Amino acid sequence: MSDLEKELIRLRKEIDSLDEEMVKLLNKRVDLAHRIGTVKRRLHLPVYVPEREEQVIQNIQRINTGPLPGEALRHLYERIIDETRRLEQENYVTKLR
Repeated sequence: MSDLEKELIRLRKEIDSLDEEMVKLLNKRVDLAHRIGTVKRRLHLPVYVPEREEQVIQNIQRINTGPLPGEALRHLYERIIDETRRLEQENYVTKLR
């Protein structure tokens, strides 16, 4: 096996490790959002708060040092937030039953 092939394997293992960390962090984020949803329900607040979502996106763009462009982060976080909100709404509907 060449040095380049070994490097490719090493880099892929590093990505696999990062993916594992990211999945754990995303699930932790969803858990926190679920807990926020529980508090919101008790306070009779809406699930969807566009101002807060924009604040989250602005925060991640502000702390971004690249190389991922800010707009790419915006798109990723919009999807993360959409899925989190969907799970929060599903949980809310389940609680009503």
